[in-house]
Amino acid sequence: MNENRNVDVDKREVRVERKSDSGMVASTFIKYAAYIIILAIVLWFVIKYLLPMF
Repeated sequence: MNENRNVDVDKREVRVERKSDSGMVASTFIKYAAYIIILAIVLWFVIKYLLPMF
């Protein structure tokens, strides 16, 4: 059962090419930055004006 086998193994180099559009990345960054700014303004309003009422 213990046979010596001659097995050829092909090794391949796998390259991952990332395709990114810098315009798309910039617009996504601007969109999420706007979300964060709007969230900060809403939280500031709640803390500054609504919490003192209670």
